[in-house]
Amino acid sequence: MDNQASKYNFIEGEVLLVNKPLEWTSFDVVNKLRYTIKHKIGVKKIKVGHAGTLDPLADGLLIICTGKKTKTIESLMGMEKVYSGIIRLGSTTPSYDLETEINEHFDTAHITEEIIRQTAKSMEGFQDQYPPIFSAKKVQGKKAYDFARKGQDVELKPKEIEISKFDIVKVDGNDVHFMITCSKGTYIRSIAHDFGKKLDSGGHLAALRREAIGEYKLDGAMNVEEWLEVIKEN
Repeated sequence: MDNQASKYNFIEGEVLLVNKPLEWTSFDVVNKLRYTIKHKIGVKKIKVGHAGTLDPLADGLLIICTGKKTKTIESLMGMEKVYSGIIRLGSTTPSYDLETEINEHFDTAHITEEIIRQTAKSMEGFQDQYPPIFSAKKVQGKKAYDFARKGQDVELKPKEIEISKFDIVKVDGNDVHFMITCSKGTYIRSIAHDFGKKLDSGGHLAALRREAIGEYKLDGAMNVEEWLEVIKEN
C-alpha cells in the first residue's frame, strides 16, 4: 500500500476508480474524498468531481477526478457505460425503482422467457427516451423530483439515447437479470419502465450496478475505505 500510495499527486490530478456503496450519493463520495485529501495535504481548496452520477440505490463504478484531471470530466462522461441489474416485472413505482412504493400491479402470466429476450433485442439502437419524473432533470429552473415529491405534474422532454447491447443474463420468476451497454444520459430506470410496458405489463428497476465507463472497469476500482487509506498514507 505504501508504494502504491506514493504514486498519487492529487493536486496535479488523479483519476480514481471508486466502487460506490449502496445508499451513498455520488456527492457523498466526492465530499468524503475531498475532505480527506484537503486535510492530508494541508490545503484549503482542491478540485474534486465525479464523471457521471450514480443513484443512491445503485452501486458500482464511480470515476472521481482530482486537481487538473477535473478538466477531463466532460470527456469521461461522454463514454459508453455498462450496467448490470434486475428489472422486476408485474409492478410499477412512480420513481421507476425502489425509491418509492409500488403503485400498480400487473399480470405476467402471458410473459415467456423467449418474449423477454425478443423484447430486449427490440430495444437496442437509437431512440427517444423520457427521463423519470423522479430525476434531477431541470424543469423551469428546478429539479424534476422537486415537483414529483410534491405530487405535481411536470412535462419532461425526451432525449435521444442509444442502447448498443441489451442482454438478458437470466430470468428468475418476475426478476429479469440484464446487462446493458448504453450512451451518456441513459436512464436505466426508464428502460425498466419501458420494458414492462412493451411486455404489456409493468416493470421497475430492483437493482443496478455500473460495471464500466469506457475503458474503465469496476474490477479495477477500490471501495471508499480503501481510497481513504491510500490518501492518508500518500
